[in-house]
Amino acid sequence: MQQRIHSFTFIILFIVTGTSYTWAQNALSKWQVGVNGGILIYQGDLTPSDIGSYSTMKPVVGVYVSRVLNPSFLLRTNIAFGKLYGNDASYDIPSWRKERNFTFTSPMLEISELLVWNMYSNNGNELGKRFSPYLFAGAGISLINVSRDYSRFNNTYFATNTKILNGLSNDIKRTPPRAALIIPLGIGTEIYLIPKLSLTAETNFRYTFTDYLDGFSLAANPEKKDFYHSHTVGLLYRFGKSNEVGCPVIKH
Repeated sequence: MQQRIHSFTFIILFIVTGTSYTWAQNALSKWQVGVNGGILIYQGDLTPSDIGSYSTMKPVVGVYVSRVLNPSFLLRTNIAFGKLYGNDASYDIPSWRKERNFTFTSPMLEISELLVWNMYSNNGNELGKRFSPYLFAGAGISLINVSRDYSRFNNTYFATNTKILNGLSNDIKRTPPRAALIIPLGIGTEIYLIPKLSLTAETNFRYTFTDYLDGFSLAANPEKKDFYHSHTVGLLYRFGKSNEVGCPVIKH
């Protein structure tokens, strides 16, 4: 009998001291809310890098509401507030950027609807995994108010470059858009802290359909659209009871 008791005790200890988590009789709501914050990176004509202008990055904050469809998918309504900024003079190479010296800034209010795919089918931590990576895509609109500045443009340096001179003249005549359609595409990971609270980390790329996100096109690179992306961390909260009978967390 004593040996059986020791065996039973060992099994209990093994369960309690395991490394993965499950939530007994999970009764969480299908609704979630989240907040996040991080950096917003402009990708366009005023940066020489295809991955964007990290030297002119600005803060961004966001809030969202999600509706769980099933363990694999959820719909998320996302609102983000930030600022886009680009400056030719931030770069020494190529040298002509400091001579062109275009700059712009724009506040941004973004509203988007996303379909999120939990790659582990673990939206409610059904599998008890601590980490859950996910992918997302959707559509939205970015409300902007572009303020462009070409006052430091070196006319003498570009005196023989009729393409950029004519391009700038035509760009000035065009009013930048006040809104831009976007297609957000991204990847993230969710780290479960407790049944109702998770830590999140995301990278979100926004494809746009305009080359005037920075107020310039013909005087810069009219063959390429402007984009932006963000890197954020945040917290996700799930509504509902942690479990139906108030069971403690079980590790196994």
